[in-house]
Amino acid sequence: MKRVSDLMTRDVRTIAQDAPMSSAIQLLADGHVSALPVLNGRGDMVGVVSSTDILAAEAETDDSRSLGRVVTQTNVAEIMATTPKTIQADADIKLAAQEMLYLDVHRLFVVEDGALVGVISQSDIVRAVATGQL
Repeated sequence: MKRVSDLMTRDVRTIAQDAPMSSAIQLLADGHVSALPVLNGRGDMVGVVSSTDILAAEAETDDSRSLGRVVTQTNVAEIMATTPKTIQADADIKLAAQEMLYLDVHRLFVVEDGALVGVISQSDIVRAVATGQL
């Protein structure tokens, strides 16, 4: 039986909650990822910021002339979702897939003893099925 730890990505890009949104956008683009876990000053995961969050924040801007306000005048803590979806590293892959489906998310952040140790995405699971690992 495959565990989350067998398929997860261990090298997870993160961002500080007080970082400007421009930094988050740069990290998302450079890493070819759609979300970043947000850490506080102690290194605890306190949220997640995704490309969807950024687009939603921009769409909520009242004045069309202020397009880009989110990027230039906002920090990560103002946009992030404060309830990152997590799963234990020793959880079964099937449970991870069910959780992603049930929660309607593309990824789960992997934790051990409360600490961030990785991320598993829908793509990771599909890749494992396509290559015969599952």
